[in-house]
Amino acid sequence: MSSAPFEGNDDVVLPFAVEPLDVRGRVVRLGPSIDTILTRHGYPDVVARVIGEAAALTVMLGASLKFEGRFQLQTKTDGPIEMLVVDFDAPDRLRATARFDKDKLEALGSGTLKTGDLLGSGYLAMTIDQGSDTSRYQGVVAMEGQGLEEAAHQYFRQSEQIPTRVRLAVAEQFENGRHTYRAGGLMIQFLPTSPDRMRQADLAPGDIPEGHSSNDLGIPNEDDAWVEAKALIETIEDHELVDPAVSSERLLYRLFHERGVRVFDGLNVHEECRCSETRVMSMMRRFSPEDRRDMVGDNGRIGITCEFCSRFYDLDPVVMEAEIAKAESESA
Repeated sequence: MSSAPFEGNDDVVLPFAVEPLDVRGRVVRLGPSIDTILTRHGYPDVVARVIGEAAALTVMLGASLKFEGRFQLQTKTDGPIEMLVVDFDAPDRLRATARFDKDKLEALGSGTLKTGDLLGSGYLAMTIDQGSDTSRYQGVVAMEGQGLEEAAHQYFRQSEQIPTRVRLAVAEQFENGRHTYRAGGLMIQFLPTSPDRMRQADLAPGDIPEGHSSNDLGIPNEDDAWVEAKALIETIEDHELVDPAVSSERLLYRLFHERGVRVFDGLNVHEECRCSETRVMSMMRRFSPEDRRDMVGDNGRIGITCEFCSRFYDLDPVVMEAEIAKAESESA
């Protein structure tokens, strides 16, 4: 197993391949980046856990982009967590935010809550945005009480038709006198290269109607290599995905040492918001002059707080209107 040149085990995406099983995948470990995001807003622990899972999933998927663009995961549901947005700006920037209903959250009680309980019903959208010069691609999955792992499986079955398995985990640990958050994830995909395996992979497992086996339909059984890979992934304990003492390479070795696993260069990621004064001014231009006047507070200023990073922008309405007028005249 080769080593990949990356800086430490935290905030890293590590691509890998298990060639005897025709499997490709990625492991992600999020430390300071996800801790910064979650502690900044002071989310309740159960909400923080779901955001951590979504961030790990988004980074794993966004890290596959071969261009500078944005991969966004967004949910809109009727559960206590009403909205969840995670942005990954390729190649390495992560940000996330969520809105939740405190009353709905308290109504669920203090028992063990699954991600599906907190999200409820609605939709999950995954969007690839390559910039203004190209069209966006979006895949949508109906959320019906399932968690993010199963939603990811559904996304790949219906949008990509690639057999995929995902594992996600989030944990709190006591470090340097305070509680910190960690998140991790592992994803494998079956990408066969041999003709026989390619024929067997034509039908994703979820496409077989309920009550039937593949043999009932005259379809070859699921490839043994993919069955083995899935079985190995199911042996992962949540703590292995987030334990700082278990590196991504060590985890992969535990899983695939009998078959042999090859790792590639790791990618460091970090928390960074895209907000700026320029973006705020661009946003304000989209409002009418009347709407902008209504935003002025009792102190005669306009205050805007970024939902992602909590940065506060204090705007002088007179200066702002002058800048907007100048920009509009230059673009006319």
